[in-house]
Amino acid sequence: MNNLGKLYIIATPIGNLEDITLRALRVLREADLILAEDTRVAKRLLDHYKIQKPLLSYHHHSKLSRVEKIIEYLENGKTLALVSDAGTPGISDPGNKLIASIIDPKAKPSEFLRLSLRKKIEIIPIPGPSAMTTIASIAGINMDKFVFLGFSPHKKGRETFFREVAQSKYPVIYFESPHRFLKNLELLEKLKPNARLVVGRELTKMFEEIKRGSILEIQKYFAGKEIKGEFTVIKHE
Repeated sequence: MNNLGKLYIIATPIGNLEDITLRALRVLREADLILAEDTRVAKRLLDHYKIQKPLLSYHHHSKLSRVEKIIEYLENGKTLALVSDAGTPGISDPGNKLIASIIDPKAKPSEFLRLSLRKKIEIIPIPGPSAMTTIASIAGINMDKFVFLGFSPHKKGRETFFREVAQSKYPVIYFESPHRFLKNLELLEKLKPNARLVVGRELTKMFEEIKRGSILEIQKYFAGKEIKGEFTVIKHE
């Protein structure tokens, strides 16, 4: 009889490689296989901690056959670890899609497996870094309740997204890319000109910046600068 398959969902650093738990490192060393959003990114972390394990890519565009292969490993009693490029899997990445296909193989048949018999698979979270909780921890405002909206849309739904940001009675956390940051601030300023922001850029990395102020103050600070790195934004007031 096969052992119980285990899938560990492991939070990894969002920038600074020291931001990883001892438990996460132990599980990565013990895993039979590591599933990675980008195997090149995962390898940098693993090399840093001298961990040598086979890697298998799993990301937004992974085919159903890849999900089937992962579940086959788990049903054969293997221990797998899932990591994203940064932060906690399942938050603005496809980790929860994989979990859904494991716990409910009949859900969304166009995307998930259909298996007549499913052996038990244990899914275990290993908590750790997240850009969302990182920015919330230094916000300096009441974060007892907040809304998280993930990445802003590229084009379709962009105005609807920022209207929701503008109208929320609770602080809103969202992720923003460097090349859309200022353009989307212009849209938010039109919808909520008196809004105030907490902006984190390159969180935990060498050139980390955290700025607080009105939309106009944030725009003025970043105007004319070469903007690099992802942003994590809190809109409040």
